[in-house]
Amino acid sequence: MDSRKHGHFSLNELITTDLNSAKEFYGELLGWTFTETKTIYGNPYLVIYKEGTMLGGMMLKDGNVSDDVVPCWDPYITVDDVEASAKRVENLGGEVILPPVDIPKVGRFCVIKDPQGISLNLITYE
Repeated sequence: MDSRKHGHFSLNELITTDLNSAKEFYGELLGWTFTETKTIYGNPYLVIYKEGTMLGGMMLKDGNVSDDVVPCWDPYITVDDVEASAKRVENLGGEVILPPVDIPKVGRFCVIKDPQGISLNLITYE
């Protein structure tokens, strides 16, 4: 499966209150390795790898997401055009929580809620 195609899940991101504990737990449980980088807000971000393949990331809740977001796994779905997809969300009865924004050297993403109130991320990669 090509996760960079429109409509495919492409990344999972953990939003946590304890980055070090999460790294230790999932690293031991699943054999994941990590590299540290920064979020678009300048906070620590762990990129998750398994056997050399990037699977996702982990970040602290504080300083990265709004207070109403609870710790969770947060999926990203690839779209061909994040701007057009964000407009379609609203036309289909959903809500754009975070308008499209750039992630340097990655792409452009937005956060949406479907009509049931379930949130996820849409992303167009560079």
